[in-house]
Amino acid sequence: MGSEMCIRDRFRFILVSFLFLASNVWAQDRTISGSVSSDEDGSGLPGVNVILQGTTIGTTTDVNGSYSLDVPSDGGTLVFSFIGLVSQEVAIGARSVVDVVMSSDVEELQEVVVTALGITKEKAALGYAVTSVGGEQLEARPEADIARLLRGKVPGVDITSQSGVTGTGTNIIIRGYTSISGSNQPLFVLDGVPIDASTYSDRGFTGGGATASSRFLDLDPNNVAEISVLKGLAATVLYGEAGRNGVILITTKTGKIGSTSNKGLEVTYSQSYFVNQVASVPDDQDQYGNGWQNRAAAAFSNWGAPFDQPNRNGLTDGTIKHPYDRSVWHGVFPQYIGARWKYQAYDNLQNFFVDGSQQNTSIGINAQVGSSSIKANYGWTKDNGYVPFNDYRKHNFALGANTQLANGLKINASFNYIESQANKPPVNPSRNSNATNVSLFGNVMYTPRSWNLFGMEYERPDTKGSVYYRSNNGMQHPLWTLNHTRDRDDVNRFIGNVTLSYEIADFLNLTYRIGLDRTNMLNNYMINKNGVQGYAVLGAYHTSNRNNINYDQVVNLNGSVELSEDLDLDFLVGGNLQSRNYELSQIYSSDMFIFNFFDHSNFTVTNANTYVLRENTYGAYANLSLGYKDWGFLTASARNDWTSTLEPANRSFLYPSISLSVLPFDALGVSNQNLNFLKVRFGFGTSAGYPSPYSTRGSLVTSTKIFQTAGGTLLNSNAVSNFFANPDLTPEIHKELELGIEGKFFKNRVGVDISAFTKDSEDLIINLDLDATTGYRNSTVNSASINNKGVEAIVSVVPVQSRDFTWEVSGQFSLLRSEVLSIADGVEKIYVGGYVGRGNIAIPGLPYGIMEGDIIKRDYGSLDGTDHLQVSWDDRLNYIPIVNSNGGYQQLGFGVIGDPNPDFVYGVTNTLTYKWVTARVQFDASVGGDVFSTTSSTLLGRGILEETGFDRFVPVVTRGLTNDGAPNVKQTTANAHYWPNTGVFYDENSVYDASVMRLREVSLSLVAPKSFLNGTPFGSASLTMSAQNIWHLAWNFPRGANFDPEVISYGAGSNARGWDEMTGPTAKKWGATLSLTF
Repeated sequence: MGSEMCIRDRFRFILVSFLFLASNVWAQDRTISGSVSSDEDGSGLPGVNVILQGTTIGTTTDVNGSYSLDVPSDGGTLVFSFIGLVSQEVAIGARSVVDVVMSSDVEELQEVVVTALGITKEKAALGYAVTSVGGEQLEARPEADIARLLRGKVPGVDITSQSGVTGTGTNIIIRGYTSISGSNQPLFVLDGVPIDASTYSDRGFTGGGATASSRFLDLDPNNVAEISVLKGLAATVLYGEAGRNGVILITTKTGKIGSTSNKGLEVTYSQSYFVNQVASVPDDQDQYGNGWQNRAAAAFSNWGAPFDQPNRNGLTDGTIKHPYDRSVWHGVFPQYIGARWKYQAYDNLQNFFVDGSQQNTSIGINAQVGSSSIKANYGWTKDNGYVPFNDYRKHNFALGANTQLANGLKINASFNYIESQANKPPVNPSRNSNATNVSLFGNVMYTPRSWNLFGMEYERPDTKGSVYYRSNNGMQHPLWTLNHTRDRDDVNRFIGNVTLSYEIADFLNLTYRIGLDRTNMLNNYMINKNGVQGYAVLGAYHTSNRNNINYDQVVNLNGSVELSEDLDLDFLVGGNLQSRNYELSQIYSSDMFIFNFFDHSNFTVTNANTYVLRENTYGAYANLSLGYKDWGFLTASARNDWTSTLEPANRSFLYPSISLSVLPFDALGVSNQNLNFLKVRFGFGTSAGYPSPYSTRGSLVTSTKIFQTAGGTLLNSNAVSNFFANPDLTPEIHKELELGIEGKFFKNRVGVDISAFTKDSEDLIINLDLDATTGYRNSTVNSASINNKGVEAIVSVVPVQSRDFTWEVSGQFSLLRSEVLSIADGVEKIYVGGYVGRGNIAIPGLPYGIMEGDIIKRDYGSLDGTDHLQVSWDDRLNYIPIVNSNGGYQQLGFGVIGDPNPDFVYGVTNTLTYKWVTARVQFDASVGGDVFSTTSSTLLGRGILEETGFDRFVPVVTRGLTNDGAPNVKQTTANAHYWPNTGVFYDENSVYDASVMRLREVSLSLVAPKSFLNGTPFGSASLTMSAQNIWHLAWNFPRGANFDPEVISYGAGSNARGWDEMTGPTAKKWGATLSLTF
């Protein structure tokens, strides 16, 4: 009996075990599928998260809204969720198909954005403007400079490149210029760490500085997850003085850990190839060649003989004496003795620029191991410019990881290593007949139509010196410049941070973060001897070695407390230590001995200097946010800084701010499909600006070998600096008031975001010249003020939204007005950029950075034409010019010639999506503002542009009055009129309205449907074809100039604006990117 029971028990055990195993086997085979659609139009919703509740089993819907998921046989509950939609929990039961219809969450709009110190907050609670740009708008784009990718995407942010030369810098200004002597560039923050985004140059803009690169060029656009732009002081106050010009927060993919899927391992790969071309080559006339007064000659201009008269005007059978047939060169070029040159039109401009290319490779790895996540990314960039020997190479290595220890301590780390090299041609301002120094583009564009720069030797065979067409050999051959000069940057950089966070209680967290940004930058500026311009005459070798180390440490205690059923409190208190160690070593050598040997020992004159900077800032801050019934939010913040750049009595400064956000619809209980969301906000913030280190302490100037006695003794000197250090300097003060309104209507298909602000900057630090009797030349004082006010708007509309097709339109608008309110007593103007006599100035009552230059005599009557209070620069054309006896304009003096600030800027982006195809077109325009352009005026005055292809034998009468006041009736030649009267001589005539519209960006993305990838190793696949800056129209310039005013000849990072002096045209790029996920 017992034996039988034992057998039965064993049988039961085996049977139960079999059934259990069978049920498990069956559980592995059960598949649930279905579709998720919108309640608005029935269209499929891609990207919806579908998770089996209580497990890690999940998937997302494909581009058609379909999904498929393996679940256990006992079913369970599926959770469907997506940002902006009401989440749903659906029991599976016995079904194998589960379809869901999802609706918009009108209560929601819980859009989360990154704010100061990397804190994420609901956008509805913010009392200030924050604009975010997703990584999908930055990656797979034909641009290595992350700042240039933001152009036209963020209102209130003005971004201008130095030129289209690969590896050059970019200028970024947020809500106007607020300092006269200090930097106006914003703060860049990478994964929570403030980083150096300076534009370093060893030479001024007339000595080769126009090719300096900005250090945000080091970042990899393909590794960016999101960029948030904080524009107002209420948003940036927790950064203290560093955030006074706005903050650009960059979150990388490797720095964004913890929000990934549950996949154990994921690999992403992308490969891009783009063509890099010049975007704005002038169109030249084809009727006349080199010479003067309609006669052919090896002169400096293009007012020579017509091509269709081969035996007149200095031509014989359509030829002219070869330019190298000169007695001084007969021993060098004997083959050209008695040689003739074919006098015809040559396409130098069109043939000089080449098709460059940009290649980007990006490989990413994302791994989830238990409670730890690891992300790694490698990016490689190879960018060849539109001129030979101009290239940029960059390697980006990024690593991010996080984990949680058993004791609850969370560790997050992010590291970026960058290694790059940029080779650039020397570039300097060019005007009139030549460049100010060694410069490539001016000499190309100056070349007359009848000389073929590719058909003439560019160097002497004996000395390797430059030779070119001018009779005095006074212009450097562009090919000599290309082959015998170079400006090279080598950069090694490490950016990293480690964050430790611990949850002390349910409502309280403690965080510590240490960040490091270390940059080493080597510059080699190499100019061979035997050229004919500037440094090239004797040769020059300039080297510099920069080491910049920034440390940033933060300790935060933050929490959230529910004070009552209706009242919530979020709080943050913390401290910040920032330190900067900067070292610069420079060696300048000239007078080369052996050609093309670049070592300082090969130069007879060598000078060296070293500069060391130490700067520390300590900060303590607090932030309190009070929320009432989820419709009212009041935030108060304050930060106190202590800086080492000021004396103890002035080095402590407190920045308070307050902001308010109110949601009227929520407060009034308004809830319907047409009135989805409304927010009214107010913000007030403050900040400061500190002087450069050592501005308040006197210093000594030491010099060696300043004099040699008759006996051969070398004398050194040790003297007091000519600069008077002002110990009473105080911080610059900035205060800003911002009002805004945000709304979403008609089932969230219409959105608006409008901001108005006014910002006062007081006690600005300026450089002040001193009377010689003081024993000093200059000093710095707090004695100027500026106001900036403006309006910014973003409007988004979804005109069409169906199951398969969506059309989205977004527009942005910016209007800014600046005014210099005051400067020091007795000082009429201050130069903020450019030259003395040709630059940007600050004058009370006028916009910041107004342009000064020489102006011509006009019949102003009793008015003083140089005084802007009597004659506005916009009214000058209403007064008749006074000409000399030859019909040429005459100089009156220096005065205001223009305002570089645009009247307003706007842009429109259309995004059309049909199933798995998305097309995006971005158009923007800048209206108003002035630019001084030698590209346009000098080429017109030299007779090169197509506008000068008229009949030049017809006399010209210059409109104007003679010196005795009578109308000018004297006839002159076209040569005599155009050469002095179109801007070559006088700055006023080189100023144009800079209005421009452009097709900024076009892209077409093809995303493979999930069904197409079934059975392949790919999780996703896409092909994106994109182009940038492929068309522009600046309608106020000569049509033949094809000019693009989006350039800065006086250098990025400076306060100069509105100047083009042939330092390089803009670029356009187009190509494709293939992206795969495994």
